[in-house]
Amino acid sequence: MHPTPYEEINGILESLLAALRHVLADRLVGLYLYGSLATGDFDPDSSDIDVLAATSSDLDDAELEALREMHRTIARANSKWEDRIDVAYLSVTALKIFRSRRSRMAVISPGEPFHVTEAGKDWLMNWYIVREWGMALFGPPPPAVIDPITKREFAQAVREHAAWLTEQVNRGVRAQQRKAQVYAILTMCRALYTHRHGEHVSKKQAALWAREELPEWSGLIQNALAWRSEWRDEQVDHASTRPETVRFVNMVRDKILV
Repeated sequence: MHPTPYEEINGILESLLAALRHVLADRLVGLYLYGSLATGDFDPDSSDIDVLAATSSDLDDAELEALREMHRTIARANSKWEDRIDVAYLSVTALKIFRSRRSRMAVISPGEPFHVTEAGKDWLMNWYIVREWGMALFGPPPPAVIDPITKREFAQAVREHAAWLTEQVNRGVRAQQRKAQVYAILTMCRALYTHRHGEHVSKKQAALWAREELPEWSGLIQNALAWRSEWRDEQVDHASTRPETVRFVNMVRDKILV
């Protein structure tokens, strides 16, 4: 398997697929790589590995516990990537009805241990990216398991996410730490790009565009790109940059929700 230019990541993906086929057997319908590894501008020092596992039906408690232990094993074997492997487990039925009904989903993501939650229309952005740019590591191509999603639906979902993120930032739930500030700044750059052009681009591409589009904010945007590569630096004054981050997020929100 050589889905990416990175030998180490290909090895992780091979191990993940082998483990999933052992745990789930024929219940695994498809495994799809998406995110920056599929759309571009992946940074080995800071980007996550984003994967969707499509299953034939909801997973039972025994399977969930086996997957939880599997992720612990993968994390121990790949300490550099611990907390940077994002896998969502969702049934093929749920991927068909997500617009109208929420469904049970298991997920492990940065900052969150393996757990069970629900996914509905709020995951439309993810499934759009999987369908349009995802790479099948196993199973049929993404359009076989995810019905068409229009650009208009995607753009509306991006605006809704930007509004939600702004609310979280203003409440102090997000952007307390430098890493969260980077996420907020770059996500809002990408939201503004999608609002203006109706297309999805990487966070880096969106930030470079926004740096020219919003020259008065070019310094903050450039800083966010630099901070993204320095997220392990513990000598950071997180509070000093938060006020400007909050102002930027609200400014972009106002441009989007006009």
